[in-house]
Amino acid sequence: MKRQRRSFANILTTALAAALSTILTVGAMCGCTADQGENIVFDSTGTDDGPMIPLTFFGYKYEALNVMAIEDTLHGFMDVYPHISISYDGIKSPEYFEVLDKRLDTGNGDDIFMVDHEHVLNLGGSGRLADLSGISTLDDFSDLAKSQMTVDGTIHYLPTSISAFGLYCNLDLLKEHGQKVPENLTEFEDVCNYFVSRGITPIVANNDISLKTIVIAKSLLPCYQTQDTVSRLARFNSGETSLAEALRPGFELVQQMLDLGWVDRQEALATTKTKDDLVLFSSGKQPFMLTGAWAVTRLRELDPGFRFEVHPYPVMDDGCVLVINVDTRVSINGDSPHQKEAMEFVEYLTQSEVLWEFVDSQSSFSPLKENRLAEDAAIQPIGPYLTNGRSVIGSDDNLKFPIWDMSRQCIRTMLEGGSADLAVSHMEGLTEAWNNEKQGDDAS
Repeated sequence: MKRQRRSFANILTTALAAALSTILTVGAMCGCTADQGENIVFDSTGTDDGPMIPLTFFGYKYEALNVMAIEDTLHGFMDVYPHISISYDGIKSPEYFEVLDKRLDTGNGDDIFMVDHEHVLNLGGSGRLADLSGISTLDDFSDLAKSQMTVDGTIHYLPTSISAFGLYCNLDLLKEHGQKVPENLTEFEDVCNYFVSRGITPIVANNDISLKTIVIAKSLLPCYQTQDTVSRLARFNSGETSLAEALRPGFELVQQMLDLGWVDRQEALATTKTKDDLVLFSSGKQPFMLTGAWAVTRLRELDPGFRFEVHPYPVMDDGCVLVINVDTRVSINGDSPHQKEAMEFVEYLTQSEVLWEFVDSQSSFSPLKENRLAEDAAIQPIGPYLTNGRSVIGSDDNLKFPIWDMSRQCIRTMLEGGSADLAVSHMEGLTEAWNNEKQGDDAS
């Protein structure tokens, strides 16, 4: 029997009570789509070679452009492996991680899923993530990517992008006011204070990634400008050096930004990332926004009516800093009954041309040796910072604390009225609690 070319079920909106959020499901099946969105599903129980093997892929990429890239990947994979059927569910983070935990804890984990630094730390040592050391595409990854995914000797995830976080600049508004894109901290202070003096809050910030990436950029650049970055991070892990105190300069800069009115505390508390912040910025009333570079396409879809670019953070006296993450990490469930087939999918996904479509859909860098940057003109100013010695990894795998989440919690205390001192104290408490929990786990 000659199999018909398979397409995907339409993206279905369903209510997921456990997450109280919307899931976008791309069902990869044997079938075709009729006119006006009607989905016609064909029998996918097997092929002439035997029964169909089903795989499920769960992730936090839910935007249409990302889902389309994933859909193309799933379709291409099933053309190569006609005995495998694969489906994808996408939920916006941070709700995604709540659902992921519930699925894993109840024995309903997907075969393949996306993880963050914290989940690699929590799941990797307990056998809940499969060892990916045998994947044939490993040698294709860049040294930067390898420095992260091989930290403990066992590869628990493969990155599918290198994301960046930047300062979105409304070029037309800056020009209208005789201002320019700031290139160092003094210029940043001057332009922000100028807009405050005109009754304009200069920076749109969200309640997740905006200000914590400022903290990390300001505080940790010295660690990444030395030859012993790994050993310096190791001193944080051992407690020889206080991570909380190391982050103090960043918390103090954020306090300055809040106290001087560069960011509206209450607005930021209520502003979700790459959603509400994009709507606010697209109104054209504020010159800057702090968020991920991957949001440029979504911003453009809002038809903002002005020219914009994404630049690295101007938070140092001598220049800018780019915060990056080895990101969109894909792992395989250590309990999956279909690990062989899941490995084949991850191997297919990380082939250069296959992966590039996904990278480009996220306006990100490639994690492979080719080191390509997505083609969107608005993000080109950040490109040189990946290799010029002025980038910082936001959630470095060499750091044994989930700094990404911990710093978010500390920033929330500041948005609620707390000081830099309180944020440092909060960070000290979080790192101590993490260490105590890990020591308890080791003892048991």
